[in-house]
Amino acid sequence: MVTIASLMLLLTTWDLRGVILVSLALQIFLILFAPLRKRVSTAKITGFIWLAYLLADSAATYGVGLISKGFIISKSQGDTYGPFASPTLLAFWAPFLLVHLGGPDAITAFALEDNELWKRHLLDLVSQGVAVGYAFFQAFPDHKFWLPTLLMFVAGVIKYSERTHALYLASSDKFKDSLMTEPDPGPDYAKLMDELDPETEGGLQTKREWIPEASRIDKTGINKEDSHELSDLEIVQVAYNYFDTFKGLIADSLFSFRERDRSQHFFLKLKSSREVFKVVEVELNFFYDILYTKAMVLRNTFGCFWRILSFGLNCAAAWFFYSIEKKEIEKVDIRISYTLLLGAIALDLMAFAVVLYSDWIVVALTTSHHRNRFIRIMANLLNIKRERWPKNPENKPRCFIFGKIMQIVRFRWSESLSTYNFINYCLHPRAKWLKATTGIFGLNNLLDEMVHVKTVDFPHDLRDLIFEELKKKSEKANDLETAKEIFSARGDWILRSEKCSDLIRWINGVEFDESLIMWHIATDLCYYTPRLGETNLGNEDNKNYKEMSKLLSDYLLYLLTMQSTMLSTVVGIGQIRFRDTCAEAQKFFHGKEIGESQEKACKRILGVKTLVEPSAVRGYRSKSVLFDACILAKELKKLEEQKMWLIISKVWVELMCYAASHCRANNHMAQLSKGGQLLTLVWLLMAHLGIGDRFQISEGHARANVIVRK
Repeated sequence: MVTIASLMLLLTTWDLRGVILVSLALQIFLILFAPLRKRVSTAKITGFIWLAYLLADSAATYGVGLISKGFIISKSQGDTYGPFASPTLLAFWAPFLLVHLGGPDAITAFALEDNELWKRHLLDLVSQGVAVGYAFFQAFPDHKFWLPTLLMFVAGVIKYSERTHALYLASSDKFKDSLMTEPDPGPDYAKLMDELDPETEGGLQTKREWIPEASRIDKTGINKEDSHELSDLEIVQVAYNYFDTFKGLIADSLFSFRERDRSQHFFLKLKSSREVFKVVEVELNFFYDILYTKAMVLRNTFGCFWRILSFGLNCAAAWFFYSIEKKEIEKVDIRISYTLLLGAIALDLMAFAVVLYSDWIVVALTTSHHRNRFIRIMANLLNIKRERWPKNPENKPRCFIFGKIMQIVRFRWSESLSTYNFINYCLHPRAKWLKATTGIFGLNNLLDEMVHVKTVDFPHDLRDLIFEELKKKSEKANDLETAKEIFSARGDWILRSEKCSDLIRWINGVEFDESLIMWHIATDLCYYTPRLGETNLGNEDNKNYKEMSKLLSDYLLYLLTMQSTMLSTVVGIGQIRFRDTCAEAQKFFHGKEIGESQEKACKRILGVKTLVEPSAVRGYRSKSVLFDACILAKELKKLEEQKMWLIISKVWVELMCYAASHCRANNHMAQLSKGGQLLTLVWLLMAHLGIGDRFQISEGHARANVIVRK
């Protein structure tokens, strides 16, 4: 019969052993699945990774506490086992928990804010190191496993130090400091003025020449025929070069016109939008690695040395433990000890495999100035010229194991868009009592995301449209003033160029969040109420502007409602305006037998006569823009069908570009650990095409060269 006493004995016997094994299991889970954060945007997957990330530290810390407790009890019983392992094994197991606190290479920080907690981890390193060291010294003089314990202790300190150092290097202050150059005081102005002063004794004859800056690249001379399709290896190399140049974007650095022109020239001459997005994807992958993994620590010779030393210590500890007699140790504890040793070695081997097949090692092997025999052999063994984006998805890798590793390492971003639709949301309201109940626990947004947010694949046509529009803007941005004008446009630039100036008031005359909601509703009204005989419209390149307009419209509304931090600098009272508009729409739909049909709902809205401006009726009580959007839709429907969808799609691209360029850099970087966002790719691509406010040094800033003669 099972009694409470027997259960307590079982718990006391296995709590330490269980915690140690769970800690190891969490490390294995994280090293395998943490890279999925770059690819997967669903909360179901990221939620498990978040839970494992938190439990990994808690389990290791709790295990050190249990070892201290078990050591005291075992020591008080005269070195008898009791429910605990022997004191020597307690001291031997403790360093493994220090190794686990160091965490896997694949994840040092779950969120960007974790990097700012490096001081806390430094304190934990000291405190946990002292606790493990105390257990080690208390096991003397009968500590027969002292040598493997000492080796594992040193390995644990190295691993935890790596994590702390990685967090420190990725912290905002340190990262900004790393981008700082040596101060440039310029020429000695006071001394030069004294020499130029004719009243000065021994005055000198001078001649002043202006030495202009190096000439700019002529974008008009870009010849597509001179460019070639980039190989996958060249894409990684180019992406790293531009990452190294533009990594200051996340620290709000400024860039010279030389850097702008060089980048702009390269991206404009690429043959396809797919190549452009590949380069940006790999570049963002480098950003992810330096902010969320141990890449910054392991990318130099010093870091590689400590990693190799740590691995060697693990192997040596396993050998010495194997060679020591263990007859008096229980078999279950011996098995646990071997599991910990082999687990530590396996984790290091997995980390080595991921590093060897990462983009960092490709850069290291191809940019080395000393192309010796060893580097050439390694480049061939690792097949750095391998195909990273197979044209045929059914192509199977030659090596199954390394192929699976590459499938994980190759992950860039989710290549999907989350969408949220206003009409659909208004037609499916939750009961007031349910909304009030979930609101108490702050679950309304979570439930809305689960019910109303849909995820769709990123279409190739949309990628082409975005790049074509950005390319046109970049080619027109020949000077800093024009670049800033394009940077600040949010639909009005397109409307002027397409000679639709009468629609500009729906852009410039309202706030950004107001125009976003209005254009979203107007897009739906046009989408669900097609004209007689209308089909899916496309131009000569078979681009479906209607579907792309709908997709971008729903995507930006998703950002406004579910990812409001990304638009926090431009949306103002967007959440209030959205709720008020929803309230008016639900009030309007009530009792009209619309059901769940979006077509009927849109026809009902368009059927309302708009003789007076809605603002004159509602006054300042409500921020709703429902019938403002109705008027906008009616204005759009006056255009020819294909031109209407062409203009709507380009307005949405410009609205997205405005949102991307005005989103804070740290908010963009925060999305890299959540599957990424199209908005972030557009932001980085705009910077490479010279569209932005980060280029403050113009061509006209030349330096004077003063020639002094007797």
